[in-house]
This record gives sequence, C-alpha cells and structure tokens, in this order.
Amino acid sequence: MRANAPYYFVPGLSQWPVLGAVAMFFFVLGMSQWVNGEASGPYLFALSMAILIYVLTGWFKHVVGESESGQYSARVDVSFRWSMGWFIFSEVMFFAAFFGALFYARQIALPWLGDIDNKAFLWPDFTANWPNTGPAGIVDSFQTMGPWPIPTINTALLLTSGLTLTWAHHALIANKRSQLIWGLALTVLLGAVFMGFQVYEYVHAYRDLNLKMTSGIFGSTFFMLTGFHGFHVTIGAIMLFFIMIRCIKGHFTPDSHFAFEAAAWYWHFVDVVWLGLYVVVYWL
Repeated sequence: MRANAPYYFVPGLSQWPVLGAVAMFFFVLGMSQWVNGEASGPYLFALSMAILIYVLTGWFKHVVGESESGQYSARVDVSFRWSMGWFIFSEVMFFAAFFGALFYARQIALPWLGDIDNKAFLWPDFTANWPNTGPAGIVDSFQTMGPWPIPTINTALLLTSGLTLTWAHHALIANKRSQLIWGLALTVLLGAVFMGFQVYEYVHAYRDLNLKMTSGIFGSTFFMLTGFHGFHVTIGAIMLFFIMIRCIKGHFTPDSHFAFEAAAWYWHFVDVVWLGLYVVVYWL
C-alpha cells in the first residue's frame, strides 16, 4: 500500500461483476427448479457454483495483484475498513433477526398460547413450557440438545481459535512470519474440527433425538441459528486459509495487512455469535 499516494485508486472496467450476476442467475434458476423436482435443477446449480468459483478466484487474484503492486493508498484502506465494518454490522442484524424470532416464540407467543382464554376455548390440554411441540399435536416428540459435551467442546475450540488468531496477528505486527503462519494454521484447524463436531451433532440430533427442522418452532430456530453459524464458520475458515496462503507467499507487512484484519474481525464476530448461541440455545 502506498500510504502517501496522492490519489484514490479507481479500478478499470472488469468482467467479474457481470459474470457474478450470471452465476447468481443460474443459482436462483437452479435452486428453484431443484426444490420443485425438475431434473435440470441440480445441473444448473452446479453450473452456477462453477461460474461463481471461477469469478471469485479471478476477482480475488486481480484485487490481490492490485494490492501487492502498491496501488492502494491510505484512503483506500479507510474505505475498506468502513466497508468491512458495515458488512459485519449487516451480519449482526442478520443474526439479531433469528435471535429475535427465538425470543418472540419463547417469551411472547408461547405464553400467549397458554393463557387462560386459549386454554378455555381452544387448547385446554396445552402447557406453555419450552421446548414445545405446539398446541395442534402435529409435531412428533423430540429431545433437545444439551450443552454437554459437544457444544461445550465447540465453545472451547472457538475460544481457543480466537486466541491463536490473536497470536498470529501480534506475530504479523512483530514481523515473525513463522509464528504468523502457525497461528493461522492452528486457527483454521480448530475451525475445521468445530465443523466436524457440528456435523456429528446434527447426525445425532436426527438419528437419536428425532430433532429435525420439522420439530416445531424449537427445531426451526435451532437449526436456523446453528446452521447459519456453521456456514459462517466455514466461510471464515476459508478466508483465513487463503490469508495463510498469502502469508506463506510473503504478502502483508506489519504496517499494511488489512485483508488479514478483515478476516480476523469476521472470525471474532463468529466467536461472539457462538457464545450467544451456546447460552440461549443450549443452556436456557
């Protein structure tokens, strides 16, 4: 980065946004046909993923080349920081919506369904306890997922990954490349182990606890919150993996490494969301 460059870098014409739009078109078309049982759906979805991977690979390579050639000034760096900050804020609102749905179901809708009027005229046998299969009797009974052992182990894994990532960041600032790479490698590994446990937990929920997406409001909110969090962990681990590859290639300096910081911000956000999930979904 040219900290004192007298201009704000504006990229030239690029084919990547157009190709990205094409990928999204085939994604929507493929998914809509897939869920409606059309034979072409999976193939169109696969085509969209192939185009999207090509776009992301080429676009990121182009941006990395611009960064490493010194075309980004301090003004561009400020724009990147604001952009990443607003992106993470949008993710906060995204999860706030699902936490809000869980709060509404537990603290507002459930007591309302169990109040004296509804018990007297609609569902006399309904008890407003959480978790609940609902008053209509159409949801199969299930067992909830407790905090021990897998959720607690996953909490320890994510908290440890936050420490290893912070270690890597301090190593980058101190220009200790070996510690930087080891810290990132451990962070990615911990994220992968977390996802392995998450997959095992889902298999256990479906096979042994009869806890599914169709298990009423509890199943819907449980899988929506934990599933989207797992997706974010996967994306974060991929981001950090490629940051590690760039570090191995010698990219970033103690004074210029926003891409590292952006991935780190995202990872710490994922950690904080998990702590909320661990308390609200598994303990309460």
